Amino acid sequence: MTNLDTQLEPAAPDQRFRRLTPFWKWLLIALSVLSIVFSMYQVFNLGRYTGFVPIENQYYYAIVALLLPTAFIVFPLGGKAGREGMTWYDTGLFIATAGICLTFVIQAIEIVDNGWEFSAPEDMQYLSLALVLIAIEATRRTGGGIVTSIIVLFAVYPLVAGDMPGVLEGTSESLLDTVAYYALSTEALIGIPTRAFAGLVIGFLLFGVALQYTGGGQFFLNLAFALLGHVRGGPAKVAIFASGLMGSMSGSVITNVLTTGALSIPAMKRIGFKPHMAAGVEACASTGGVLMPPIMGATAFIMAINLEVPYRDIVVAAVIPSVLYFFALFMQIDGYAARTKLKGLPKIELPSVRETLKDGWYYVAVFALLIYLLIFMQREAQAPFYATALLLVINQFHPKHRWNWDKFVDFLVAVGRLFAELAAILVGIGLIVGSLSYSGKIGTLAFELLQLAGNNVALLLLLGALASFIMGIGVTVTVAYIILALTLAPALTDSGLSTMGVHMFMLYWGMLSYITPPVALGAFAAASLAQANPMRTGLESMRLGTIIYFVPFFFVLDPGLIMQGEPLHILTVFSCALLGVVVLSASLQGYLYGVGDLTTMGVMQWPVRLALLIGALAFAMPGNDVVGMNNLELFIIGTVLTGGAAAVAFLMRKVAAPA
Repeated sequence: MTNLDTQLEPAAPDQRFRRLTPFWKWLLIALSVLSIVFSMYQVFNLGRYTGFVPIENQYYYAIVALLLPTAFIVFPLGGKAGREGMTWYDTGLFIATAGICLTFVIQAIEIVDNGWEFSAPEDMQYLSLALVLIAIEATRRTGGGIVTSIIVLFAVYPLVAGDMPGVLEGTSESLLDTVAYYALSTEALIGIPTRAFAGLVIGFLLFGVALQYTGGGQFFLNLAFALLGHVRGGPAKVAIFASGLMGSMSGSVITNVLTTGALSIPAMKRIGFKPHMAAGVEACASTGGVLMPPIMGATAFIMAINLEVPYRDIVVAAVIPSVLYFFALFMQIDGYAARTKLKGLPKIELPSVRETLKDGWYYVAVFALLIYLLIFMQREAQAPFYATALLLVINQFHPKHRWNWDKFVDFLVAVGRLFAELAAILVGIGLIVGSLSYSGKIGTLAFELLQLAGNNVALLLLLGALASFIMGIGVTVTVAYIILALTLAPALTDSGLSTMGVHMFMLYWGMLSYITPPVALGAFAAASLAQANPMRTGLESMRLGTIIYFVPFFFVLDPGLIMQGEPLHILTVFSCALLGVVVLSASLQGYLYGVGDLTTMGVMQWPVRLALLIGALAFAMPGNDVVGMNNLELFIIGTVLTGGAAAVAFLMRKVAAPA
């Protein structure tokens, strides 16, 4: 298929990065490679062969020392693109950052042995102040002004806690004591975000970049077109399949939209999808991809560290929610295509499944190895390194995708840029954790929230959804999750809800801003590709992604939907949820299987579709004390409403048929 043969380039927004001279480019590569080597040294416990085993904080300081300075190489001061070479002040910041971080590496054992986070020497306090300021500037360059402003607000809180009103009141601390805690404890700059990055994320980022640069994105897109391109609404179903896989690799909604959307959106428009509908499909599929196992982005790794559970537990918990989301999206697209009589692309224009798999079978093999190591061998930290090694070795034996020296260098530069960006953001986010930890406000806030809600679980969940959504509008999902996991999550878990369910709830609601106006960054990015109205695209994304607004409530109320509980119970609630998704899709798109197009019923379609909507929620909603009904009662309600609506629609269409 000629229009799919062009290799997908990874969607690296080069305009954000400084154009580097050879010296600085190779320094970036060297530091990135050293961080990978040191990560492997720690993950594979190679110290047993060399005799050098770094203590925990020494390892984290070393990773920060290798990667935080690179933020000043990659990102210019004002965010202006295309600056050639380094400026004198960025060179100074690079040297200062490297020197300060190296001092912390050397002093790591002293820091632990002498408890310097609470009683640091004066010189270490001033170095801590410098490191905190450097981390904030690095975060500003990589994460933007909104994220940085929130971090600064949290970071200064311990300094002014004594002057704060109500529940925020605390004991004010001195500047030097506060920054010493931030830099020298394992609760701030090298807290949960940095520990997750150094322990798990590095390997998965390396794997994701390798997969894209070896042609994995093109393979999955071709495979999606080969399997689904010819069916009704085929290109939209291709977007679901391809974007789901690409999003799991990249962990970025915007990157996902810009890569797969560049081909899927024009193909959707070609067969008759309206521009805003095509863009909405891509935005929803790309958002869901970030929530799909096995990779899921950096936030999932932070969740694993925060909950002190193996990463595979997060992967397993995410399976059913992601299946429900993509199944709902698929059913809505199928209903829309059936109602509007949209066909697929001609088979002659599509690649064959056989040839596609023959060309890229090893991508499937590498994914299989990754999942096997994650789930069955329980080697979540080592798995991506094995998978990356296998991928790169096989790739060099494949004449179509084999790298030359220039491609290898481009790959290393892409890895360096990604490491620099994420490491800087996560180090900065650590200040939020440090502030709440140092001020002792985590437990207090949880208690106050419980009091505010009057121990009403439903009200707490609504409060959590609203807080997660608002946080997700202004900051990255990772920032939103960390703040809410420290403040709101304890209140929800204390009310008797599943800990895993609560934290997954925060993650899902934090993602919703990507498809929900007025922000809807994923929808607006897709709208630019489709030349569609951004706000209309955002509203269409909301409708297509409707199920994602409900799924978090379902699994937080019944842990069976995150694979916790007896197998029979899990199967029962999953089956009911799938049935609910089918009926919900029929309501939203106005097409009921066995009946047909509901929109031809005129004004009578609305009570029928409303009954289907309520029936769908009754099917999918788990029964418990919070809901006030059990599963059987909800199922009966869903059956009565859905059956009644279907009967009315069938009779009305039958009566109208002769006319």
